[in-house]
Amino acid sequence: MVESGSEAVVVSASLDACFAMTIDFEKYPEWAHDVKQATVLTRDASGRPTVVEFRASALGRSTHYTLEYDYSHAPNKLSWHMSDGDIMRSIVGSYTFETAGAGTRITYDLAVELVIPLPGFVKRRAEMRILSTLKELKTRIES
Repeated sequence: MVESGSEAVVVSASLDACFAMTIDFEKYPEWAHDVKQATVLTRDASGRPTVVEFRASALGRSTHYTLEYDYSHAPNKLSWHMSDGDIMRSIVGSYTFETAGAGTRITYDLAVELVIPLPGFVKRRAEMRILSTLKELKTRIES
């Protein structure tokens, strides 16, 4: 079963600054609590990461997954999907960036399907952890 969530936050920074920080995947372990390693495997002609392998903590264990990024609506939207993973069957997500006054509204949408079913309270706790990444991104951009 696919579990999905959405969260939005306004960041005190320009849309371009928010987008640039979001695609700096190699620095995610510095600010995203659950991301332990991010390795860029391929880049597009503009030098933007297109395939990134992650090692993260999830549900009390280490997990590995590879995401492929779509820049077709950049810098207003960054989308991704999982091409390989161990405990997830699929991950589909996006960040949407919209100018909001002097700042930027970032909306984080994520849908995850795990290989094994989990009890409801565990899924809710995991969803809260995943969506907290947006708050960690806001803190990083504004620091």
